[in-house]
Amino acid sequence: MTDHTIRLFADDAAIRAAGQGCLDHSLPATEWTHEAQLATCAWLQIERPDIDPSRDLPRLISTFNLAKGSVNNDTSGYHEIITQAYARGVRDFLARHPDGSLCHRVNALLSSPSGARDWPLRFWSRDLLFSIPARRGWVEPDLAPLSLQA
Repeated sequence: MTDHTIRLFADDAAIRAAGQGCLDHSLPATEWTHEAQLATCAWLQIERPDIDPSRDLPRLISTFNLAKGSVNNDTSGYHEIITQAYARGVRDFLARHPDGSLCHRVNALLSSPSGARDWPLRFWSRDLLFSIPARRGWVEPDLAPLSLQA
C-alpha cells in the first residue's frame, strides 16, 4: 500500500463540519477523504444517535457521491465491505476509548491500526475486497475473521 500521511483534525468543529458536510452534501468532494469518512462515522456514533452508521451510511455515502457528480457502480463510488468493516471497527474503537474530546478520539482512531487505509486488507484479500460482490454486498473475509480489536 502507498504510504499516506494521516491528516489529523485540528478540533471538534472540523470533524462536525465534515460530518454535516456529508449529510447536507456541502463538503467538497476533494475533502471526502479516508480521514473525513472515518471522522464522519465516529461523529455519527458519538453525537448523532438518530443515525445508525451500519444502516444509514450506505444511503448517505451513495447520495453524497451522486450530489458530487460521481457514480455508484461496479468500479466506483459506494463500497459495502469497506463501509461496513470500518463502521464496525469505528464502533469497537470508540467503545474501547470512551473518554476525551471528539477530536482526541477521532485522531486516536486515525492513528490506530483500525484507522489505517489498509486495515480491511488484514481480513480480505485484495482480489476479494475489490470485487464486484464485495462492493455491492457483504462477503465474509477470506484471510482472517474480522477482528475488531486490531
